[in-house]
Amino acid sequence: MTISRLNRAAVIDHPRSFRPRSASGKGRISARDIDLVFATANGPHRAVEAASLEIQPGEFVSLLGPSGCGKSTLMNCVAGFVKPTRGEVLLDGQAVVKPGPDRGMVFQQHSLFPWKTVKQNVAFGPLMAGVGAREADSVARTFLSLVGLSRYASAYPTTLSGGMQQRVGIARALANYPSVLLMDEPFGALDAQTRSMMQENLLEIWSEFKNTVLFVTHDIDEAVFLSDRIVVMSASPGRIIADIPVRLARPRTQELLTTPEFMAIKRECLALIREQTLHAFEQQNQAG
Repeated sequence: MTISRLNRAAVIDHPRSFRPRSASGKGRISARDIDLVFATANGPHRAVEAASLEIQPGEFVSLLGPSGCGKSTLMNCVAGFVKPTRGEVLLDGQAVVKPGPDRGMVFQQHSLFPWKTVKQNVAFGPLMAGVGAREADSVARTFLSLVGLSRYASAYPTTLSGGMQQRVGIARALANYPSVLLMDEPFGALDAQTRSMMQENLLEIWSEFKNTVLFVTHDIDEAVFLSDRIVVMSASPGRIIADIPVRLARPRTQELLTTPEFMAIKRECLALIREQTLHAFEQQNQAG
């Protein structure tokens, strides 16, 4: 199954404007001095420590770090799923206190409703936001066309491949026209070829919408290929130890992965991640 190119006719034909919300300055994320401590059976666990992060409207920023470093936890603070123990998250100057339609979320596991059709899954968000059934149906069809899945509108998620399920997940996340797209290792469960195609498909969609994207991954190649900036987190507790600009030309194709410029950024990230992974192993040995 190949992933179709972005269907720009869907953008042109839809009655709503597809002009990026970030074009009017929406989607600015400010995380300030975030600490997050969880209660566990063995006592308090500090997952994130003194993490501060500024993301400009329309930026594509990846969070990169060793397993268990708090990447997803920090993203969940931005999503409003988790309240920081200390510090605050602001979106366009407003404190984040709960989830909202201004933040679309895509998880590693697609989290689609198995009892709803593909179109019904995508229409669910607009319906919950108070959009009428006819417009919600139109929005769903538009976004399914955008990700190349119009023919599967009446199918159920369990009949789709993993890559197709994630494309439905992206369409569903975009259907509320969010200013921020939060993606938590969305391609981690896919095979290498599908993952590669999904990355290119995502960049095409982002180039049209220019949502702010915060993308969690442990894959260095993926972070470099996708991002404007890579924010590297330390081993637990998660602290931000580097903010690496990715000044590679766009649009990007897979040929970029073998260029000297790409490899230089990859080596910088790899050295940081290796250091933090060794530190995590030392922590585990001491705890044992």
